[in-house]
Amino acid sequence: MNQHPAQNFKLTTEPIEQLKGRDQAIVVSLVLNSETVSVERFGAVRKLFVMLRGQALFFDFKSMTVLRSYPVSFGYVDNLDHEPTQAEVLDRVRMVYDGANGKPGLYARFASAIGDAKLPDQAPRYLQVVHVDVTPEAAAVLPDYLKATPTSAQTWAADMVSEAISTRIGVPVIPYSKGHAIGNVMSMQVMDGTVFNLTLPKPDYEIDVTLKNFKKIKYSENAVGTAYIYGSYADISIREPLTGATYLNTSLKNGEVKPVPASQTWVDDFPAYYDSINGLFVKLSEAIAGKDDSWVKSAASASDITSQIDKTTGLMKLCK
Repeated sequence: MNQHPAQNFKLTTEPIEQLKGRDQAIVVSLVLNSETVSVERFGAVRKLFVMLRGQALFFDFKSMTVLRSYPVSFGYVDNLDHEPTQAEVLDRVRMVYDGANGKPGLYARFASAIGDAKLPDQAPRYLQVVHVDVTPEAAAVLPDYLKATPTSAQTWAADMVSEAISTRIGVPVIPYSKGHAIGNVMSMQVMDGTVFNLTLPKPDYEIDVTLKNFKKIKYSENAVGTAYIYGSYADISIREPLTGATYLNTSLKNGEVKPVPASQTWVDDFPAYYDSINGLFVKLSEAIAGKDDSWVKSAASASDITSQIDKTTGLMKLCK
C-alpha cells in the first residue's frame, strides 16, 4: 500500500473497533470470495492449479452498505511429476498472494486497485452481473472444480466478466451474489472472527451473460507440432431495469491459437479455452473503454455494434 498510495483519499490503518460510534467512516477491505485448489492427473503429470478471487471492497461502516467494489484475482499453475504435498500446495498459495514469474499477486493487485479507486462524490450508479447461464455444451469442457456446486461455473464466469469490465474500463462492479447473498445481504467475516452483514445496493444497470459453446479446430500441422484454434462463443447484454433501456445486446466469438509441440504427450485444453473466453470479455471491455474496436466489429453479431459500444461507453462514464 505504501508503494501504491491512494490518489483520491487518505488511508488510515487504525483498528476497526475505533470506528464504532462515528457518524461517518468508510472501510476498505480485501475480501476473498473464491478459492480454488485443484490437482488434475494427466498420465504421470500432476497439474496443480491455485486461484484466488476477491474484491477491493469499500463499505460504509455505520450503515453497513457496500459503496464500491473492484474485483481482483490471480492464479498460478504448476506441473509436477508427483502428487503435490501439503507444503507444496501452501507454497503455491503463498505465490498467489505475493506474486510469481514477475506478475503481481493478489496483495499487489489489491493495492493497485486502491491506488486508483475513487469514492463517489454524488449519488453513485451501480453495475452488476445479475444473471449467468452456462449451456450444457459449454459446461462439457469445464474442469471438475468448476462443477463442484450448481453455481460454481456461473460464479466463475460472472467474476471473469466483472474483472474484465472493472480493470479495463476503470469502473466498480457490485459482486455477483447468486448463492452467496440472501435478501441482498452479504456476510463477511474479518480476520479477528467478527462477522459483518453488508447490504449490497441494487444495480442501476444489469449485465446478463451466456456462455454458449467452446470449439477446438486444427489450424496447422507440421513436423514440429500442431496448432489449434480454441474458440469461445458468448452472449452479453447490459440493460437498465428501471426503464427497460438496452445498451448492449450481442453475440460474440473469439479465437486464440495454441501451438502443441509434437513431443507433448498430453494436452490440457482448458487453459486455452480460458484464454479464449477471458480474451473475449477483455477485448469487449477495451473497445468500450475507447481502445481499438476492430475486433468487436468482426466478432459481434449485432449489425449496430458500433452504436451499442458508443452508448455503453457513455453508460460506463456514469458509473465511475
